Amino acid sequence: MDELDVPTFFLCPISLEIMKDPVILSTGITYDRMSIEKWIFSGKNDTCPVTKQKLGDSELTPNHTLRRLIQSWCTLNASYGVERIPTPRPPISKSQLMKLLNDSKSPKLQMECLRKLKFIVSENETNKRCMEDAGASEILASIITSASIVSSNGNEDGFELSRPDDEALDIMCHLQLSEKSLKSLNGEKGEFIESLMRLMQCDNYESRTYSVILLKSILKVADPLQKSGRNRIKAVEAGAVSVMIDFLCDHSSQRRVCEMVLVVLDQLCQCAEGRAELLNHGAGLAVVSKKILRVSQLASEKAVKIILSIAKFSATTPNVLQEMLHLGVVGKLCLVLQTECGEKIKDRAAEILKLHARAWKNTSCLPINLRTSYPS
Repeated sequence: MDELDVPTFFLCPISLEIMKDPVILSTGITYDRMSIEKWIFSGKNDTCPVTKQKLGDSELTPNHTLRRLIQSWCTLNASYGVERIPTPRPPISKSQLMKLLNDSKSPKLQMECLRKLKFIVSENETNKRCMEDAGASEILASIITSASIVSSNGNEDGFELSRPDDEALDIMCHLQLSEKSLKSLNGEKGEFIESLMRLMQCDNYESRTYSVILLKSILKVADPLQKSGRNRIKAVEAGAVSVMIDFLCDHSSQRRVCEMVLVVLDQLCQCAEGRAELLNHGAGLAVVSKKILRVSQLASEKAVKIILSIAKFSATTPNVLQEMLHLGVVGKLCLVLQTECGEKIKDRAAEILKLHARAWKNTSCLPINLRTSYPS
């Protein structure tokens, strides 16, 4: 392409690549749809990249004239190996979208509508935002809640086949919901949280992973009072801690999954019920400490933070302290102080060790080479 004289107005101002779907912003500047959607939606920017003007709205108007010029130029330069760009499909209209969402409430049309919505959400960022604005998150959450309750009550189809809640969950995760929509899912009764817990125990690996992703996102944006209150406890009561620990055991080699699970566990262990469940699980402390220094810095940070919660609030009995010692948790914390793993992680590890120095510092269970790094 270097030897071709590409007209500059064919190039997207952001990526400097030939535009495939030129659209005009409210400021009058033309961009490639994919590039400007990434700038506005994924990058969460509210200004025009060229003029720096604040955007009154993010409506994108197709520039059909420029698109036809680009297609003509591609055809004229076909001998140079230039392929003609296809005419892009327009984003779905609001009326089409509302009909699909309303029809998805009907049991007979549900699976067909969900599969169409799944395709629509994969096409472009504009479709994602249109779906969210149309209230898709509430409708999809309702489908997930209803379908998972039926399954948990003995639906003979079990968890093996593709079901409405699997499809709806897939769509919700790919929607990349805004903070406002995520907060709306954290309802008063906590039914959606319970549904995610049930899906975490199904046989569909994708649904289990998507459930973790969504729960992590919901907990991340929840109000502080909610985080430490009823909804978090509701998740614990639904078996979230046990499911998270089993995830860590089953997917120990998958970095992204481990990180997400530890983020969720960190949130759940900020309440007494969550910490109690982790301690009651036979592999709880062991599997969390095992992730320190073995997965990533984020995983190490969250794992140490979980152990700090245990050490601060749930280590009032000698049995817990002895278990942490015999499982190698104390040794791992001493090892953290000897490695380059980030000051925040080291500070937390030192805080834990200082909290219980009387019980751990001079014990024979701790190797001599680790005792030397024990903080004074």
